[in-house]
Amino acid sequence: MTIQLTTSAPSTDAQPATLDASKLVINLATTLRDIPEDVHFGQVKSDHMLVASYDPVFGWSAPEIKPYGPLSLDPAASCFHYCPNVFEGMKARVHIYKGHDAYLGPDGEPRLFRPKQNMERLMRSAERVALPPFDPDALLVLIKRLVMIDARWIPRKPGHSLYIRPTFIGTRPALGVAASDSALLYVILTPTGPYFSTTGKAKGVSLLAVGKTVRSWPGGTGGHKLGLNYAPGFLPQRLAAEQGYEQILWLLGEDQRITEAGSMNFFIVVQREDGDVDIITPPLDGTILPGITRRSCLELLDAHTANKIVLRGVPASRKLYTHERTLTMPEVAAYSDAGTLLEAFGVGTAVAVAPIGRIGYEGRDLVLPSESVGLGNVGSALLERLLDIQTGLVEFEGWSETCED
Repeated sequence: MTIQLTTSAPSTDAQPATLDASKLVINLATTLRDIPEDVHFGQVKSDHMLVASYDPVFGWSAPEIKPYGPLSLDPAASCFHYCPNVFEGMKARVHIYKGHDAYLGPDGEPRLFRPKQNMERLMRSAERVALPPFDPDALLVLIKRLVMIDARWIPRKPGHSLYIRPTFIGTRPALGVAASDSALLYVILTPTGPYFSTTGKAKGVSLLAVGKTVRSWPGGTGGHKLGLNYAPGFLPQRLAAEQGYEQILWLLGEDQRITEAGSMNFFIVVQREDGDVDIITPPLDGTILPGITRRSCLELLDAHTANKIVLRGVPASRKLYTHERTLTMPEVAAYSDAGTLLEAFGVGTAVAVAPIGRIGYEGRDLVLPSESVGLGNVGSALLERLLDIQTGLVEFEGWSETCED
């Protein structure tokens, strides 16, 4: 005998359920995976993942933490055809004492870096592609719970972390061109080491300045973290690699405005005549992702200049003037030719702060000091302070949050 259970539809005035962290269901894996010694970005996943689905009638399902595994989706799901796919990048870290012994931060907890900003950006990205709404506070509670359950996956090595990938996709099972009224929200974790390997190579990342193909454009989606922004860059990056460059420096327009370096926000450090330095990064004009690391770097630089903090390796008397303005490739070349281009670096969650060693531009290479020595004074100071804050070693403006159980 087959017994079929049916659920009556809610009344027409009922509201779809919101994402509710108190309804979390936890199904732990019966067998835990071995954690490899060497990890590379995104290749190894932890034991568990978080999933929750949205139905246009009933709203959000009870969120579930369950063993990591494949998803089951309809072949007609919107995510496969029209790309309503958004994601975030976050990291959980522990403090590494003197580069050897690890402990879970001064308070014994794994930590997240400014996670509320990730939730806000995920909401903006979801709204841009008309995905259903979700409660960002509830999602953050759920992410912290997942991290605590899989805390053993947080690497205890310098420069390593547990990368967190919240992902939100449209799952409407129909081919009509329309916004997806069904969705799936899931979060996976992956232990990772340094994003760029410098073994046997120059210490700075090499970029090829490209303007023939563009990553984003005015009025487009470059200011949001959407999957559709990334795939068009794969072919140009492959062509750049064939010429000996690791990433693309994306240019836009006839004046060759710089937007991003690969998927990183781009900074340069320029010597001023008065002995101080200018630090320039392109503005958030809708073509550039509003990076959380980008914003944090600007705020730390301004805090140094305002004498609120002193960045190690940078004299307290040296002013670091930040500028969010249009920056063109001819300008960068002119700074390089004049000998005033001190540093260039890219920033982002995956890389933190990465030195840029050379830029291929119009048949020649602009070679920076980072090519042979790595990060300069400003980049090194930012990286050190960011890591100290992220691991809870240094408190600053409440940026580092514990994953309380």
